[in-house]
Amino acid sequence: MSWQDTDREDTTIYKVVINHEEQYSIWPANRENPLGWLDAGKSGPKDECLAYIKEVWTDMRPLSLRKQMEQAARNGGSETFDDSPSGQPAESGGEDLVDRLSKGNHPVEVSLRPERNHRAFKESIDRGYVHIRFTGTRGGTELGVRLDREAGETGQADFMGETGTVRLVGDLTLNYRKVRCLADIDLATLTGQGHLEPV
Repeated sequence: MSWQDTDREDTTIYKVVINHEEQYSIWPANRENPLGWLDAGKSGPKDECLAYIKEVWTDMRPLSLRKQMEQAARNGGSETFDDSPSGQPAESGGEDLVDRLSKGNHPVEVSLRPERNHRAFKESIDRGYVHIRFTGTRGGTELGVRLDREAGETGQADFMGETGTVRLVGDLTLNYRKVRCLADIDLATLTGQGHLEPV
């Protein structure tokens, strides 16, 4: 590259990408995403993409670390944490969290940042990655789920009218175990019922 090339304006169109730890980066829009990164739904010139990241990425800590610190603060250190990719709490004593959430249905809600609304939910589904919180566990257990588009069902959903239901099906690792998450979400409230199935 000559010195003249360095003065040229960067005309590359970028896209914002996000990983399972909710860390953001930019990537050339015409290239396949790097392994482990998904589209965040924003593309454009470099400065525009970086401004978007600055707006939405308000906490630089990885998602798993944020959750561990939040749980510890809420429970006075009564929970222990593993270092699995999911970063989820291993509830101290009693039944394993995976086993517990695999028995029957449990209350869940869609977890969205920075805003919890139907548009953000639809964008998450389109990206193929959503966060589901099991609200009945101690402190709430939030799982990042990579969606299986063929197994899920959105045919009964009216996102514009905010009515109907969505069936989310996807995979993740929790406490070193591969599991499948199934959740039926009511669009009116962005809440519903869900459970895990060991894979």
